[in-house]
Amino acid sequence: MIKTGDKVPSVTLLHMENGQPAPVSSEDFFKGRKVALFGVPGAFTPTCSAQHLPSFVQNADALQAKGVDAIACIAVNDVFVMDAWSKQEQVGDKVAMLADGSGEFAKAAGLEFDLSAKGLGVRNHRFSAIIDDGVVQTLNVEDAGGYQISSAEKLLEQV
Repeated sequence: MIKTGDKVPSVTLLHMENGQPAPVSSEDFFKGRKVALFGVPGAFTPTCSAQHLPSFVQNADALQAKGVDAIACIAVNDVFVMDAWSKQEQVGDKVAMLADGSGEFAKAAGLEFDLSAKGLGVRNHRFSAIIDDGVVQTLNVEDAGGYQISSAEKLLEQV
């Protein structure tokens, strides 16, 4: 599993740009800025929609006031699902929604979580992190099913 001091894995992610799917390399996305990154097991899932994503939307200004340049959500979902979820949750430009459709980032970072027994396939562990110029500064990984340490509020204490 990735740890403090490690560089983020080099993979290609997707995000929506001008209404179209666009690739973005993880290296380019994190280069030269401080990013609050959080990972969720899946878009539209109960805890992710009711707590995790809203915590970052509601605390976007507070994170930026502490020197965070960008906030990003990553999930093992396709770019269209991430875009639809963003619209439903009225994220706007507060959180960049990154699609890791094939789970390449999750696997390379050692953050994959196998929910195949529940019919959900391989997903991200729920986590939050501060990534500064591509290097992990803080990492909070939840135990299976938990939501205690990966909220925006917790990350605010650590920035």
